[in-house]
Amino acid sequence: MQSTVMATFALKPGQCNGSCHLAIVLSQPIGKRPYRSWMCRRRQQYDVLRCRVTHQHPAGGLHDDPDEIDDRPRKNPPRFHPSIWGDFFLHYSNTVACSPHQQVRMAERADKLKEEVADMIERRSSGYSLLQRLHLIHVLQRLCLDHLFEDEINGSFTQIKSADLSGCDLQTVALWFYLLRNHGCRVSQDVFIKFKDEEGNFESNSSEDLLSLYNAAYLGTHGETILDDAVSFSKKCLETTMPHLDPEGLLAREITSALEIPLPRRVKIYELKHYISMYETEATVHETILELAKLNSNLMQLHHQRELKIITRWWKNIQLQSNLSFARDRIVECYFWMAGAYFEPCYSRARIILTQVMAIISIVDDIYDVYGTSEECELFTRCIESWDTKVGQDLPANLKIILECIFDTYKDIEHELETEQKYRLSYLKFVTIDWVRAYTTEVKWRDQRYVPATVEEHLQLSVRSGACHLLSCASFVGMGDIATRESFEWVSSMPEIVHSLCIILRLLDDPKSYEREQMALHVASTIDSCMKEHNMSMELALKKIKELTEESWKSLNEEWLKPNKAQPKELLERIFNLTRSMEFFYKQEDAYTNSCNIKDTVKSLFVDSYKVF
Repeated sequence: MQSTVMATFALKPGQCNGSCHLAIVLSQPIGKRPYRSWMCRRRQQYDVLRCRVTHQHPAGGLHDDPDEIDDRPRKNPPRFHPSIWGDFFLHYSNTVACSPHQQVRMAERADKLKEEVADMIERRSSGYSLLQRLHLIHVLQRLCLDHLFEDEINGSFTQIKSADLSGCDLQTVALWFYLLRNHGCRVSQDVFIKFKDEEGNFESNSSEDLLSLYNAAYLGTHGETILDDAVSFSKKCLETTMPHLDPEGLLAREITSALEIPLPRRVKIYELKHYISMYETEATVHETILELAKLNSNLMQLHHQRELKIITRWWKNIQLQSNLSFARDRIVECYFWMAGAYFEPCYSRARIILTQVMAIISIVDDIYDVYGTSEECELFTRCIESWDTKVGQDLPANLKIILECIFDTYKDIEHELETEQKYRLSYLKFVTIDWVRAYTTEVKWRDQRYVPATVEEHLQLSVRSGACHLLSCASFVGMGDIATRESFEWVSSMPEIVHSLCIILRLLDDPKSYEREQMALHVASTIDSCMKEHNMSMELALKKIKELTEESWKSLNEEWLKPNKAQPKELLERIFNLTRSMEFFYKQEDAYTNSCNIKDTVKSLFVDSYKVF
């Protein structure tokens, strides 16, 4: 008998505050039918082939003839460390919510707390200071609770936008500016003029003021010089202040995080547990909100664990079929990455589909970058272009199987869509073909040792080979009716916001992978093109690349803040969140390849639970 736990949170069908009733189905996979439907059929089909391939080619081999001398230039390919997680989520049982009864208790308690917090938002719309109202919304956002109160928060923003700021201090004005711009409202930078003196400095009374200004200013666009000045001034002051603060104190931890990645660019679900630990030590902590945050975290985690079991089983079968011992085994990290695009339970189908596409991107990336010969890559591209495995009869056995796994995965994704949504796969295939064509050109660049003369020339190709336009399109595929045919026409045409995402990924990734890629023949980096274009050293080129990254963020902010947006905010937010996730994965290093460095964050989000009763 199917056991279901439902926490409705007073949601209405069709919204995320709406389609996101937290349903945890304990015995059936999410979706219309099991996502592993084709896997079991194909596993038997390939058992014999897999044994033969494994015998012929020890781990890492791709060629039918192990003695064949090919043209692959990567004689010593990078050794990717094995998976940290393996099959962990196939067998993991959450001890905090190990019984349906316990889950029902959590869900019912969360429903009650949700009503109390909704009343709190309503009460604070009058009789409270502007800073108190702003702080409440800010806390709900950082605790990943805001999607439960969309109507109430949207109503508050209507009032807050027209608030009188004349007597407000810098912290209040900066938080007002940040929240509204983060919400998609383009309020004027001129609200900060009154805080600037004749020397261009900003008058502040505390480090909290400067931190608020610093975070707000990173939502700036091209030509907003007041915000540029605010970033420079507040950053310098915060860096000067840090040595005088308790490094374990809340303020020091917040400043450290902001200096690493400013708040508008951070993925809130990644730091949920960290912020909960900070919030419960604040003097202004509200126990009802804190309890709801912990319960909601547990309930979302159960949902995510359920999806991880599905996606791990899917990945394990692909590994068994294709002898994927040569690729980065990062399926849990793929899911973690894509949860940055949308963590809410209502996006379950979309999140699983996006994770599958991300995993395919990772496989194909390793084939083109590291393991495939030029001829194999070109033939692989022709197979994708024709969407026909028969074209690839001359491919090695492993690549044939990978190709069939890709096609079968796309078929399975299509099957999960409603009849009126199946057209979406034609757009996903179109962008996939465009992506692998860009890869093929990069392989030719690599073989010819070609270095594009300018960064702009490099980006004309590498914005497509980075696959972010494919992820953008894929992020819409599993969403509800808000994603229309017009939305897919738009996203597949590389609009400006997607273009900015693609540039940011490329300019963040290249500096982190540059040293590793120099160890073997690799396609030229934007760093190489920058050095060639400006006849400068690598150090100066890295500085220039960083400046270009900041300009691209401003372009993305520009699109986010347009009053007449090209598409609904719910769709644009997927692209904005994908960009934030790129900042997380590539700010310090390539955290996807070096996934040991995010182990604790993954564990915090998907394994560690709160004892709430």
